[in-house]
Amino acid sequence: MGIYLNPDNTDFNELRNSAICVDKSLLIGYTNSVMNTKDKLMCVSRPRRFGKSTDANMLVAYYSKGCDSSSLFKDLKISQTSIYMEHLNQHNVIFINMQEFYDNADTIKDMKNRLSKILLIELKQVFDNIFYYDDKDLILSLKNINDQMKQKFIFIIDEWDCVLRDKDASQKDKTTFLTFMNSLFKDQTYIEFVYMTGILPIKKYSNQSALNSFDEMSMLNPTPFENFMGFTENEVKELCEEYQMDFDEMKLWYDGYHFKNGISIYSPRSISKALRIGSCGNYWSKTSSFENLRYYFNQNIDGIKESIVQLLAGDMIKIDPDIFNNDASEIHSKDDVLTFLVHLGYLGYDELEKKVYIPNKEVSDSFVSAMRKSKWENTIYFLENSDKLFEATWNQDEETVAKYIEKAHQEVSIIQYNDENALAYTIYLAYITAKDYYTVVRELPSGNGFVDIAFIPKYDKPALLVELKWNKDVQTAIDQIIDKQYPAVLEHYKDNLLLVGISYEKDSQSKDHKKHTCKIIKITD
Repeated sequence: MGIYLNPDNTDFNELRNSAICVDKSLLIGYTNSVMNTKDKLMCVSRPRRFGKSTDANMLVAYYSKGCDSSSLFKDLKISQTSIYMEHLNQHNVIFINMQEFYDNADTIKDMKNRLSKILLIELKQVFDNIFYYDDKDLILSLKNINDQMKQKFIFIIDEWDCVLRDKDASQKDKTTFLTFMNSLFKDQTYIEFVYMTGILPIKKYSNQSALNSFDEMSMLNPTPFENFMGFTENEVKELCEEYQMDFDEMKLWYDGYHFKNGISIYSPRSISKALRIGSCGNYWSKTSSFENLRYYFNQNIDGIKESIVQLLAGDMIKIDPDIFNNDASEIHSKDDVLTFLVHLGYLGYDELEKKVYIPNKEVSDSFVSAMRKSKWENTIYFLENSDKLFEATWNQDEETVAKYIEKAHQEVSIIQYNDENALAYTIYLAYITAKDYYTVVRELPSGNGFVDIAFIPKYDKPALLVELKWNKDVQTAIDQIIDKQYPAVLEHYKDNLLLVGISYEKDSQSKDHKKHTCKIIKITD
């Protein structure tokens, strides 16, 4: 048993002793299936707090010869598989947290030399009867062990991408690091499998992977690791039942990472903390990745501020994720920024539509917090006044509602009014805190048509049906709601339902003049 070669199971044992421990052991079933195959090189990237290190520690505990983990796995799902015992603590495991070595080296060359030196010391302690051609050459020594002892190795690498996430690292250093990794793993017969975790997928050069022998699973394309990228919805439901937490509230705060096969995942760290504390909250902006968010806000690369405002308004934005080179220092376009934010977990990604979106309330709150700390004075007006706008709406204060919407329009210069869609955009922005109280549906089928915007309450707030008009009297909006029987869709809210008409009239003598009017009536029967 060593520190890096065949380590013990202490870290996984601590997880098993924890109150909240979700069984992700079937991941081992997949790694067992690719061992000693052409698919044995895996790079799994996902955001911080999504269980990367936990899974790495589980794999170490299961495979390492340096411990007996039978008691830790006997009641987990993997123990029911046919080859469970065949691999339990039967393999040579090399476990490296790359961040640890990077933090303790002055240069990439120093990092590589330190890692090689330490691994060689432990290898020679275990395999002391080997004739080493060059006992200072890590790769050659691994080949010697494999050739003379027929021993292979499982490599588990955590934080593999730490060099690429360092904006201050030079391209020469990154190339040196990737060349070392490629030499260590590509076409080497001493490998049983490699499992690497990080935030970024493998760096690309001209859209080609720098480690092109690896299979990549990421937030852009997680197949076949969808169930292991975080807590699944069913797992969260079970935890909510056990801890008597409101699942709907948990879903509001932390859901939103959806994959094309219908699987939805949640951040394990956020869920665990909410369960321990007994209440949901924003635990994201206290992480180091939050500083990345602020950095790109302040840089405003390629007009990214406009895209962020669109996303906060509920829009989805189409991106080309393939142009991003998976390198934090090579961010030059809006698509680069938005793709990076997907990898950081600040955006969800619709793989079929190739569109990004803000996934949930926790992330939305983090965006707002980053905007405030980045001093977007002209943009945060509508964020700070959204709750006041709701209060005015519930109180049927038509003049105040019109005033806030008008002000929101004036403060957000990216909106170019020319139709009701643009007006709807302002409404989304003005009512930005809607997710706290409502499920918001645009173009909801109802009666003899479609409601422009429906605010369906999550709690005891009034339901809202909003109809928008462009260059028409606001009363026509209310008339349309009634004439086309739109309230039928929310009939069970009839004692607590507000009909809201909002109109924008453009002054033909001044293209900059904006005038919003509002009409609110309450359904009483």
